[in-house]
Amino acid sequence: MRLTLAAVLALTLTAPAHADTLIDDINGISVARDGTVTRFVGMLVQDDGRIRQILKKGDEPRVPVQYHVDGEGRTVVPGMIDAHVHLMDIGFGALTLDLSDTNSLAEAQAKIAAYAAKYPMRPWIIGSGWNQEKWGLGRFPTAAELDAAVADRPVWLSRVDGHAGWANSKAIATAGITAKTADPAGGRITRVAGAVKTPAGVFIDNAQALIAAKVPDPRPEDRDLAFLTAQDMLLKRGVTAVADMGIGIEDWQSYRRAGDAGNLRIRIMAYANSVENMVLIAGPGPSPWLYDDRLKLEGIKLWLDGALGSRGAWLKAPYADDPANTGLQRLSSSQLRNIMSRAALDHFQVAVHAIGDAANAEVLSAIGEMSDTYAGDRRWRIEHAQIVDPADLPRFAEHGIVASMQPLHQTSDRTMAEARLGPDRLSGAYAWKSMEDEKVPLAFGSDAPVETPDPFAGIATAITREDANGQPFGGWHPEQVITREQALAAYTSGAAYAGFADGHFGQLVAGERADFLMLDRDPLLASPQDIRATKVLQVWINGQQVTGTTAPPPETYDKPEPKQPVFESR
Repeated sequence: MRLTLAAVLALTLTAPAHADTLIDDINGISVARDGTVTRFVGMLVQDDGRIRQILKKGDEPRVPVQYHVDGEGRTVVPGMIDAHVHLMDIGFGALTLDLSDTNSLAEAQAKIAAYAAKYPMRPWIIGSGWNQEKWGLGRFPTAAELDAAVADRPVWLSRVDGHAGWANSKAIATAGITAKTADPAGGRITRVAGAVKTPAGVFIDNAQALIAAKVPDPRPEDRDLAFLTAQDMLLKRGVTAVADMGIGIEDWQSYRRAGDAGNLRIRIMAYANSVENMVLIAGPGPSPWLYDDRLKLEGIKLWLDGALGSRGAWLKAPYADDPANTGLQRLSSSQLRNIMSRAALDHFQVAVHAIGDAANAEVLSAIGEMSDTYAGDRRWRIEHAQIVDPADLPRFAEHGIVASMQPLHQTSDRTMAEARLGPDRLSGAYAWKSMEDEKVPLAFGSDAPVETPDPFAGIATAITREDANGQPFGGWHPEQVITREQALAAYTSGAAYAGFADGHFGQLVAGERADFLMLDRDPLLASPQDIRATKVLQVWINGQQVTGTTAPPPETYDKPEPKQPVFESR
């Protein structure tokens, strides 16, 4: 039968305005920031990707349902939010030389040499992931030891925490660094013992820029490939949103290209690495949400100190294993306050890296001084908050400061922290329970690629203070364990709140985006070891399934293959 134009229009006008999807027969779990758990058996999702209705047992959909998905009794939780990552570094770490799996200097040297032989045309050898503590070296590696692996080309390798870099002699010479080169403010050049003070090969914190400035920049297509690689890695772990700490305009443009092409799946709360990039990207204030709440420039990321592994964390008292050293203050007190004020003036959110107790105290003081001037809901963030003087803990809650912390750092760092600080200075170390007791907003992440972006390993660590092997038995400083509900909230609703994304995503409630995971177990009932073994069966973002064995093919995209190796000269 042939329909007239008028008939077609009449059918269109009487058709339902929305194509709602009912997802039922699920063990649904959502946790509010205060730890309140909501359990439900179904969700009604609008065609715009938002949740229309949460159904508890006995509830019926309020509107007609066009599509139906049987959850087959699986556990459903909100998509995990990693509250602190370095997105491009994840991708580039996977595409360049990765030393994170090496257990000795000799093993690292062999891997570096093999990598250089595999890529003879690359003018620089770039990589990351080395850790002298894991190698049991008891010191930093040297340029001479790197020369033994590769001497014909510059080599530049970032430490696992990103706060130190290891260069060979060719790289040092290319950068024009000599015994006469002074340490930059907030940085340190390690030097050979003796009167000559020749650079030894490792450059800490701000000193890294002396070498990095000579490394060829990645091309746009390299950045696009790195982003897509990182995005795939995160989705496989069940991470549907991240706070990306310290981006530049080049990173932002890569995310925009992905969004324009329909390849941006995860959600990114971005923080610029400088005032210049903050203004260049967003202009007079935080950007609007773009691509259906998938991308926003929220604020700025500052670095006040370094890390424990490189003894750059700024401490109130000297390091127990280096009595002449209290770490590095990378910004002066005036610089810190000036930059924070410049950002807050235009309502950008401020996130400050602070690991040592002196650094945390300095940020707390700066926020205290500014809170009257910059009133309102600012959600000042302290990133890491690893070593805090117990006397300073109540100051976090005083101004609603978000403690953005990474549970896996505790298991990776505990023996090093004991060596660096001694046993009497650890009561405020990785103090999640103390933060909860003080009513401090808590957000959890991984600091990837420093740690694996595995939220379920993070949850298991948070509730046990034990590593994957169950060590130490009973937990390291077990008085700082938190509940399962609190840990799950810190990876979902708490992490969303930390990035001003509450109301957009982070909980499975009416009005928020339908970002959720289907799991093979209930994380609120499983043992810690079983939580670590959680399998993410399906990932849904904005009401659409994007991964999983039964997933429909997602929108296809072509990963750009570099025409030349990554970091090749232009």
